[in-house]
Amino acid sequence: MSLRVYNTLTRKKEEFTTLEPGVVRMYVCGPTVYDEAHIGHAMSAIIFDMIRRYLEFKGYEVRHVMNFTDVDDKIIDRAQRTGQDPLQLAQGHIDRFQEHMAALNILPPTHTPRVSQTIDEIIAMVSDLIAKGYAYESEGDVYFRVRKDDDYGKLSRRKIEHAVSSDRQRFGDELKEDAADFALWKAQKAPHEPAWPSPWGMGRPGWHIECSAMVRQYLGPTIDIHGGGNDLIFPHHENEIAQSESCNAAPLARYWIHNGMLQLRGEKMSKSIGNMVTVTEFLRHHPADVFRILVLGSHYRKPLAYDDEVVAQAARALDRLRSGLRPPTGALSTGPEAEHLLAAARQARERFQEAMDDDFNSAGALGHLHDLVRAINHARDLGVGGEPFARAQETLRELAGVLGLKLADSTNATSDAEPFIELLIEVRTEMRKLKQWAVADTIRDRLAELGVVLEDSRSGTTWHWQN
Repeated sequence: MSLRVYNTLTRKKEEFTTLEPGVVRMYVCGPTVYDEAHIGHAMSAIIFDMIRRYLEFKGYEVRHVMNFTDVDDKIIDRAQRTGQDPLQLAQGHIDRFQEHMAALNILPPTHTPRVSQTIDEIIAMVSDLIAKGYAYESEGDVYFRVRKDDDYGKLSRRKIEHAVSSDRQRFGDELKEDAADFALWKAQKAPHEPAWPSPWGMGRPGWHIECSAMVRQYLGPTIDIHGGGNDLIFPHHENEIAQSESCNAAPLARYWIHNGMLQLRGEKMSKSIGNMVTVTEFLRHHPADVFRILVLGSHYRKPLAYDDEVVAQAARALDRLRSGLRPPTGALSTGPEAEHLLAAARQARERFQEAMDDDFNSAGALGHLHDLVRAINHARDLGVGGEPFARAQETLRELAGVLGLKLADSTNATSDAEPFIELLIEVRTEMRKLKQWAVADTIRDRLAELGVVLEDSRSGTTWHWQN
């Protein structure tokens, strides 16, 4: 089965092909760095990390670009209130964001450009748009003529009459020819604002032009995948299409991929309304794999509800996946039990790829990993070991890795506590032989309180740390 991807532009799934054989050019909109990253940012980053990992698993070279918006009204306002330099404030949040992404096992993009480092390319693109009649200067500002773009609105399916720019202007819409026009360049308003010299005076880029300039600089006029949250479809991505395609006379992207929003107690998570959970706060209490399972356990295009119960479910799912990596208790390497395990591993791989080939259905793929774990654990109970057991576990590790899951125990199993745990298990085993069930149950329950989970099978008792 070939990979099929849902394209927001056409509103249907399409067979995935690339401009250049074996190469994927992918641009994903990154954060505006005026505050600490929240788990909504992490959700989007994990989704496109999953997409990238699967494309690489299929043999593609992925050239992945993600930007940082480090010049923006929100950054300027926050810096003025805190007495900081805007670019230094942004740099601090960029550093922390990258630390968070590493902690979440998100692969670093090929390039991470930022607005402050792309000024020359932005000015060149704005100049091209003016020369072609798609943009105009007005008292130091530069605006894009929306009505000159004949197919404006093709991504969001909005009519121009509804496409009123979200950009804040110095004097309302007085500087514009049309209320739907949006800013490409903004004249400096106050001495504390970051500003650069341009043909139109000191100023800074508008929001949308940065991504168009970065795409062209790092990936070319047309790319394979443009991604981001579905809250960016309008106006940001719509305006990117307008300015890029008007300037370059070429399609901006072949496939537009948008993830759903993370909702906290049924409400979209937002810094502006103060209902966010930061990445730092989440990782203080949970392993990174818990959040990755939480995100990938739902289809990327759907909204994701977040609460304590959802987190607990993801933690339990992680614990079940980890159980498949516990060592065998027997050494049976031939016979129907071993062959059944190898067949289960082959089937898991096939069904995993079938799910992922269907518009990156990570939830389905995770389900097939759980099927493999059940087969591994059943084989362990039957005494299967040796090469068949090792091969099945290697399949589990490989496919989990495609989803970015490490499946590492949160506690070191070779810690000083291990000999005492083993001793208690031996005592409990003797108590069970003597039918001292109350004592055996007490040992099990007390170990559970300490985070040690016991599992009994025909081959004996094994243990692992609870997630």
